[in-house]
Amino acid sequence: MFKKFSLEEVSSQNQVKASVQRRIRQSIQDEYPGLETVMEDLLPKKSPLIVVKCPNHLTLVVVNNVPLFFCIRDGPYMPTLRLLHQYPNIMQRFQVDRGAIKFVFSGANIMCPGLTSPGGVLDEEVDSERPVAIYAEGKQHALAIGFTKMSAKDIKSINKGIGVDNMHYLNDGLWKVLFPSYIESIKGFVETLLNQFSKNTKANV
Repeated sequence: MFKKFSLEEVSSQNQVKASVQRRIRQSIQDEYPGLETVMEDLLPKKSPLIVVKCPNHLTLVVVNNVPLFFCIRDGPYMPTLRLLHQYPNIMQRFQVDRGAIKFVFSGANIMCPGLTSPGGVLDEEVDSERPVAIYAEGKQHALAIGFTKMSAKDIKSINKGIGVDNMHYLNDGLWKVLFPSYIESIKGFVETLLNQFSKNTKANV
């Protein structure tokens, strides 16, 4: 989704009126109840909420120049990795095995065997067409945001084909282009995380 994303792809950006802002806030709160206590900090009622439109029916929700959520068409809002790293428990999660890390980092969708093999973990309560956080075996922080193509139970039983669409991953175009100040503030963390994943990738080649 964001592999080659750049600011040149932004087609429009508009501050939404109060009624639209309330609908967006409510939709996000319904999807992620764990954010209820911090919703006013994330999406302050008195701060402008900017909706950024991009090609392929992509919409970004931006507050104080920071993209916090995105959605495709009328699908559910999904948090950016920046937000997920701040609030890691707001999403249901899957875990890929070490061998899948290099493919996730290349922008590839997540195949069922990468989730069902030793090292992979599935939350069997997850249905199809649901946003999920993607973690990696042996790593603390999420490396991607995914959208399930089939339920966790079907991923386990069918065990072939694409199980999860890779929507947004660490160091992709969205991360690089739209988070410059944030990246600088956690530069050490990002470098450490990327180095860890890089070592795993080389070990599994």
